[in-house]
Amino acid sequence: MILAPETFQLPRSMSAEAPSGDALYMDIYWFSLVFLVLITGAMLYFVVKYRRKKGVRPERTRDLTKLEIFWTITPLIFLVIIFHVSFETYVKNATAAEGAMEIRVRGKKWSWEFEYPNGSREAKELTLPVNKPVKFILSSDDVIHSFFVREFRVKRDAVPGQYSYIAVTPTELGDAQIFCAEFCGTSHSDMLGTVHVVTDEQFRKHLDEMDKMPEVCGDTGKEQCTPALWGRTLFVKNGCPTCHSVDGSKGNAPSLKGVFGTLQPLTQGPDVMADENYVRESILRPQAKIVKGFTNTQMPLFVFKDPQTDALIAYVKSLK
Repeated sequence: MILAPETFQLPRSMSAEAPSGDALYMDIYWFSLVFLVLITGAMLYFVVKYRRKKGVRPERTRDLTKLEIFWTITPLIFLVIIFHVSFETYVKNATAAEGAMEIRVRGKKWSWEFEYPNGSREAKELTLPVNKPVKFILSSDDVIHSFFVREFRVKRDAVPGQYSYIAVTPTELGDAQIFCAEFCGTSHSDMLGTVHVVTDEQFRKHLDEMDKMPEVCGDTGKEQCTPALWGRTLFVKNGCPTCHSVDGSKGNAPSLKGVFGTLQPLTQGPDVMADENYVRESILRPQAKIVKGFTNTQMPLFVFKDPQTDALIAYVKSLK
């Protein structure tokens, strides 16, 4: 299969489903452009030819029923043809191939979370093997989001309380950009992600290592990794700074600066010591103990493996 390169209208295609959608788009584009020129040209011609002239009284217009029927039926025929071809492409892209790998995609303010068949999860980044069919199962934890990968030419809404599906087969190695195509709140524009299309060997290696602390991490990706540094990487990757500050400034949720080892006032019950158990519970069960003054903020549910949770706790402890 020859994939289309990037053009002034479309980014490069990286999936088996993209060429058919691109061809349909270009057919509709040129169809519309031709009729735009013809109709606009005819309109300008009639404007000039039948413009008002001094001393000439306009003739009374007559109803032309046949012409009205022609102008009604002809566009309708074109619309039916376009709908049929478009729906055929839609069904093809919505139906996963037999044996396709299932990836759970969860939208939450304001991040994408991906769950692989082995139960491992990661936020904002998704790794897929090349030339392997994939079925995305989408849902939302809060409001309507829309999962859009332009290089794959796939877009589908993630709706609270229900599942939606979309299928894709990546056919080119490289990275593709993930967007949220439905306005979902103040940080909608930050709800981005990246799809990494890699070889089978690289994909298997990624699954084996994604729940383990990497050798290097940090802002540059080249620092010697420690539990606290890995925790900071996970903290940023999962969109935690959207609500939690680390410098003491007030946000939508409690600041984490200096919080470890202090008493936290709760909306219900006595104050609680912010130790390892408290931080762990706050990560895995965020609504269990709510700090006073933040009853209007609902933290989304995160699922981390024990090494990741330990790293996040180490990062919170380091925020003096």
